[in-house]
Amino acid sequence: MSLNSKKPFFVAEISANHCGSLKIAKQLIDDAKKYGADAVKLQTFTPDTMTLNSNKKDFLITEGIWKGKKLWDIYNLAQTPLQWHKDIFSYCKKKKIICFSTPFDESAVDFLESLNCPFYKISSFEMTDLSLIKKIAKTKKILIMSTGMANLDEIKISYDTAKKYGAKKIILLYCVSNYPSKIFDFNLRNIDILKNRFKCRVGLSDHSTDNVIAKLAIASGADIVEKHIAINSRKESLDYNFSIKGKEIKKFRDDIDLAYKLIGKNEFYRTKVELKNRKFRRSIYIIKKIKKGDKFSVNNIKKIRPGYGVNPSYYEQILGKKAYKDFDQGTAFTKNMLTELKIKKKIIC
Repeated sequence: MSLNSKKPFFVAEISANHCGSLKIAKQLIDDAKKYGADAVKLQTFTPDTMTLNSNKKDFLITEGIWKGKKLWDIYNLAQTPLQWHKDIFSYCKKKKIICFSTPFDESAVDFLESLNCPFYKISSFEMTDLSLIKKIAKTKKILIMSTGMANLDEIKISYDTAKKYGAKKIILLYCVSNYPSKIFDFNLRNIDILKNRFKCRVGLSDHSTDNVIAKLAIASGADIVEKHIAINSRKESLDYNFSIKGKEIKKFRDDIDLAYKLIGKNEFYRTKVELKNRKFRRSIYIIKKIKKGDKFSVNNIKKIRPGYGVNPSYYEQILGKKAYKDFDQGTAFTKNMLTELKIKKKIIC
């Protein structure tokens, strides 16, 4: 996994937005590559590995954007057919973009291993499935884990399980499992809490409808972002309402990169352009002609702009000292003059 430290790692999630068409899936990969995503992600499951084909109340969705549909029907519609996977992985390799997947059960891990899937993601809804986590951890590949709906105790159990069974690197994604997510569903301090608690990299799985959450997440310390992508013309796709399309993908890429850049360095820093403006600070100047032996006083030196002299912090130390030579009006006090007057220089001059 190539995680570029100079910019956020952007995962474009295809999910169900292929609309049952391998051609559209490839179009989404083309868009992801064209507009700057670092990776595309699939979901690997079949309806029968997800649920039962049942009309009982438990298996019906009663609210949200999929209200009234059977779980089986949703997963049957949303699946990326297993027979497509090899073609998709090959296509991504040809396009020079990383491809990986979310396996939803242990059989999916075996299947993806046969395709040399480079790393894995655990869905928020599967993050308490410890058997699945063990299976993935034993591959010793990077494990990205979404944490939607989970409390810290649940996250710890899943994280510790992954560590125990061989995961060398675990990345947690802060996620709000609400589709689409509203701005006030988020608590971005969770990112810092997760980083401090688990001492690992933390990112964002973003189901919101604009870019503001992702930008704020980057500013809060996230450096990996997952976002669903769709084709503009396919409004019937299941995840369309919280997906970015076409040039919106490029805008998302640009926005998270800018947010990351504005965070800056891990040190207190000023640009060279800003430091040039120090010349407009106040500094100490001689405002009246002074003869050798005269004392510096409030009548002949002053703290004024510009800033070509020493800074005003020396003013009180200079008062009362005797001039060691003649000085003209408008002369800036310099570091050498401080030395001649035996005034110890401060850190800032």
